[in-house]
Amino acid sequence: MAADYIYDKEYNQIIYSQYEITHKEYENCVFNHCDFTVCNFMGVNFVDCTFNFCNFKEAKIGHVGLRNVLFNDCDFTAVNFAMTDQIIYEFNFKNCKLDYVQFYDLKLKGMTFTNCSMVSVDFMQSDLTEALFDNCNLHLAVFSDAIANKADFYSSYFFSIDPEKTKLKKAIFSQEGLKGLLDKYEIIIK
Repeated sequence: MAADYIYDKEYNQIIYSQYEITHKEYENCVFNHCDFTVCNFMGVNFVDCTFNFCNFKEAKIGHVGLRNVLFNDCDFTAVNFAMTDQIIYEFNFKNCKLDYVQFYDLKLKGMTFTNCSMVSVDFMQSDLTEALFDNCNLHLAVFSDAIANKADFYSSYFFSIDPEKTKLKKAIFSQEGLKGLLDKYEIIIK
């Protein structure tokens, strides 16, 4: 089945059904206040698209292509990104809820996370080289075996990263954030 191609459209307040977007390619489209929670994302590609105030909570987004996509004020609670199409992709998050999201073993080089809640996010074995975590809550986020070289954690908080299990060469932290690198040693910092 050939994919449907949709170009330069705006969608507002749509609650998508399970197979409504299957095998489609959206380019230069904007989605506002849409609900994707029950969608099947099989064979779906989003290119140069923006999502504003959309709900993806617990959606099964495996096999979706995300190329130059921006998510603003979206809810991704408990979404697993591990099966997304990783060929030429780029997506960034601003003011999003990413609690309990799985980015396990993904190449997320240069990704931007701005003002996001990222409680218990799984970054295990991910490549976060030059990623920006700008004012993000990283409470209980897991970075084991991740590569975070040159990543910027300067304004983020509540993280606990083990430098012995995560590559952090030239990563950026604030002085206040240094305690998140020493948690396992149970050192008291005053």
